[in-house]
Amino acid sequence: MTATRTPGLPAIEDGHLISTNPATGEEAGRFPLTAPADVAAAVERARGAVAWWSRLGFAERRKRLDRFRGSVARRMPELVDLMRLECGKPRVDAVVEISAALDHVAWSARHASRVLRPRRRRGSLLQAEYSAVVGYLPLGVIGVVGPWNYPVYTPLGSIAYALAAGNAVVFKPSEYSPAIAQWLVDRMTEAVPERPVLQVVHGLGDVGAALCRAGVDKVAFTGSTATAKKVMAACAETLTPVLIEAGGKDAMIVDADADLDAAADAALWGGMYNAGQTCVGIERVYVTESVADSFVERLTARAKPLRAGFDDEATIGPVTMPSQVDVIRRHIAEGLAAGGKAVVGGADAVEAPFVQPTILVDVPEESAAVREETFGPVLIVNRVKDADEGIARANALTYGLGGSVFSRRRGRELALRMRSGMTAVNSVLSFAGVPSVPFGGVGDSGFGRVHGEDGLREFTRVKSITSRRMPSLLPVATFDRDPGKTAGRLIKIMQAVHGRAK
Repeated sequence: MTATRTPGLPAIEDGHLISTNPATGEEAGRFPLTAPADVAAAVERARGAVAWWSRLGFAERRKRLDRFRGSVARRMPELVDLMRLECGKPRVDAVVEISAALDHVAWSARHASRVLRPRRRRGSLLQAEYSAVVGYLPLGVIGVVGPWNYPVYTPLGSIAYALAAGNAVVFKPSEYSPAIAQWLVDRMTEAVPERPVLQVVHGLGDVGAALCRAGVDKVAFTGSTATAKKVMAACAETLTPVLIEAGGKDAMIVDADADLDAAADAALWGGMYNAGQTCVGIERVYVTESVADSFVERLTARAKPLRAGFDDEATIGPVTMPSQVDVIRRHIAEGLAAGGKAVVGGADAVEAPFVQPTILVDVPEESAAVREETFGPVLIVNRVKDADEGIARANALTYGLGGSVFSRRRGRELALRMRSGMTAVNSVLSFAGVPSVPFGGVGDSGFGRVHGEDGLREFTRVKSITSRRMPSLLPVATFDRDPGKTAGRLIKIMQAVHGRAK
């Protein structure tokens, strides 16, 4: 694990996937490539494991998931070092990510029984002789296709909830973060030695495609919108349901009455944290014209001390995917060419694999820098007449993942009007750290939800059972009836109950 290779680029050598540090090229780990036939075999092993896992019940599954998170917490420094090596993350960012993930593991294990227990339902007027129960049963085997930008937090947001609901999981991590994935799977294997309830399959896109076609009962995918469409197409061949968390171009609205210092601090964090490689990161800021100059002044002052690098003093780390550097460079260039102005960073900010924090103001809305996902430490700040115009511009794109609103008086009102799956009021990204809150997008940002009660139910199938508890007062579902009398009585009942509705 000491060889030096092209920074960030995974390599294939002697049947192994080799992961490298995006800043230095240092080897982070090598793992046997999983052949398509072996993917199918992993799914079959999971199929055998899920029979045992689902029968364990909520309490026993919780014990094992608690054992897993306890192990991760105790060995947190080890995982932080690995994330530093494989992703180039600043250590504090790795600690924040792991901490949020552990909270989600704990919440899903603790609340699965309450959320997924069978629930009684009342009968209807016509069928009062029946009682009903609605249950939530595990789907079976879940295929999780994870990203590289948050290699602990994001996949565990699906894995933990799927396991707590009684499923087994086959995990295909990004080829840019296989070492972290293997580490997590090894900890789960230690916590659940009895059966392979969580397995990992390593490889490139062909392995992910094989997982989609391997007979899993659902695929949970996180990644770009373009790749999400390929995943859906592969899953459509077998009508395999999918949960999609795709790209975003999240906006922040800064109203005239906003706390500008707090808004500037949040915008900078939301845009630059994790080198801007955050699906719910802030990429666009729409600030009311009357406070725009003051906001930009505060934002600029906070941004100038930030620095990208791999040393311990660097504020943000490298761009993980080398190909993304070209996208970031193009967006900065096009934003400037369209008439935008760089108040921080700019054309010279790209120093691959690093991109220095960049803030562009007054960029035309038709520019690619405004309309396409940048996924780098670049903020676009545009002036609007008022917060209502800001909402209109925020909603103009096909993306709809997260967002933010800063306003003292209209925060919740504006948040409700933002076309997004989640919106933070007077904060950014806060919804990601609240385990009880569902997480997911609309439009080109995907569909389905992880986290919270919705996240647990996402990995179940609903089962309805009705039971007769007494004879029917008005037999309807039988040929042993008097058609004329039955119809006449039903008409009178319906007219009495529903006829007065206007």
